[in-house]
Amino acid sequence: MPYAPEYLHLVIPGVAFEALLYGRNSDDATGSGSSVKDQLAAGRTLCGQNNWRIAHEFKDTDISASRHTNRRREDFEALIDAITGSAAPPGVRRIVVAFNASRYYRDLDAYVRLRKACIVGNVLLCYNGQVYDLSRRDDRKTTAQHAVDAEDEAEGLRDQNLRTASQQAKAGMPHGKAIYGYTRTYDTVNGRKRCTGQEEDTRGPYVLEMLQRLDAGHTLGSVKRWLKSDPNAARLNGSPWAEDLIRMTVLNRAYLGERLHRGEYIKAIWAPLKGLETPQGRAMFFRVTAKLTDPTRTMHRGTEVQHLMSYLGLCGECGDHSWLRYLTTTGRRKNPTLACTEKYDTSIVEHLLNAYVEEAVLEWFGNKQKARAALVPADDKVEETVAAAQKLINSYEEQLAEARKLAQTFDEKTGRFKLSAMSLSGIEAQVEPRLEAERKKLQSATGTSPLLLRMLNEDPESVWNGRPASENRPEAPGLTLEQKREVIQSVVTVRLYKAKTPGERKLKPGRIRLSWVGEPGFRARPLRAPATAPLPGPRAASSGTSAGSRGRAAGAS
Repeated sequence: MPYAPEYLHLVIPGVAFEALLYGRNSDDATGSGSSVKDQLAAGRTLCGQNNWRIAHEFKDTDISASRHTNRRREDFEALIDAITGSAAPPGVRRIVVAFNASRYYRDLDAYVRLRKACIVGNVLLCYNGQVYDLSRRDDRKTTAQHAVDAEDEAEGLRDQNLRTASQQAKAGMPHGKAIYGYTRTYDTVNGRKRCTGQEEDTRGPYVLEMLQRLDAGHTLGSVKRWLKSDPNAARLNGSPWAEDLIRMTVLNRAYLGERLHRGEYIKAIWAPLKGLETPQGRAMFFRVTAKLTDPTRTMHRGTEVQHLMSYLGLCGECGDHSWLRYLTTTGRRKNPTLACTEKYDTSIVEHLLNAYVEEAVLEWFGNKQKARAALVPADDKVEETVAAAQKLINSYEEQLAEARKLAQTFDEKTGRFKLSAMSLSGIEAQVEPRLEAERKKLQSATGTSPLLLRMLNEDPESVWNGRPASENRPEAPGLTLEQKREVIQSVVTVRLYKAKTPGERKLKPGRIRLSWVGEPGFRARPLRAPATAPLPGPRAASSGTSAGSRGRAAGAS
């Protein structure tokens, strides 16, 4: 049975009690964090009434605690660290205090972690005005049931939210974050803010001018420079404009007053951007779309992907907002180089970094068990589905490759190609839809792209570099540069640090650090704004792999 706070000093006599307060909410549309403030205020009142000293307060604002969240609860993790990191002083018993169980967790995994930490640290757990000692069997059972109820409540809320989102999508309501150039409108129902639509704001004309400039033949780079030169065109979150952001912005059909729902665009409740509501404006939008999505288009000055690690590697000195970019050779710089875009304080010869990363990626995929655990859910049914789908994919791909090779092989005896164009067309018409269906099945079953699954299920070096034809198998081409970049970005974050000695020509320990997917320091995407707390430098501890430990030679400072 739990203890009443007012009698705790009688049940556990002879000690002083020290409280760790925790507050969390998952809906903070106003950005005020008022719900968390109220939770912490209630906790302070409880501690004051019972003479518990407050050692620290933790709060996670606008973050869900359910298993569906993709955001880390930083203060919850700090709370776990505080419980397990150090023992309480002699004569002191610590208590973790929250408003109710669902503030701590809406996921059984989080409950188990907190319970284990409290047991190991001899820490009491308090919520709903009751104190639980998790070293006792009945309190573990009671809190476990509360955790089950909290998780079930979260699942019910999620189902309701999905139904609401579907209804709003059909009605053409906005979804997700407000897009650049529009401001959301709200009304208040039963004390809660509800989105009613969105209206064009002062940044809307900048979107129209982006389209006009691109339609007139300007490059994405020149549009970026123009936007950066005008302070009024700044993005709301303060992060700088980049070419890919401009591209995503001008391709967004929300500016036409349309809403994407289940793969189809429907009329939205908001008005199109001024200048795009006319037939001429729509025609301009689609001209720009066609220009930016044309796969045969050669970008001005060759800005299509040409370098493996350019804008993939990060500068470890400046933080995760600073990329490494390609620098061409000059009189002083004899080798193509990758350098920090922020301060140019780190650089390395391009082919050395490329070789290092490629070798590391192939080695990582060579450890099939570790790589699969990081990329594919461990489930027997999933594994069966993956194996069956991958087997068919391999068969279909080899069948197509063999047929295309026969269609290009001329038979001198018969005076014909070994496979006619009509026969090849028939085979492709039958096999390609099946191949695409199996790829979609594979991706939906695992959440892992077919490209990564190829690296997992086949010899990674053969997939990466290709393999020559043999008696039993046709030739297999290696990955394209874009595919290699996709693999690297999906599995590893590369950070480059300064050389200890200027002009150093060998890669010493700490110059290159690799953080793999599932490990601390991994980022699926680089930051878009300066980091508030840069990762440790080369002389500090890091979870990444040190370049020096791999014994590779030659580098640039």
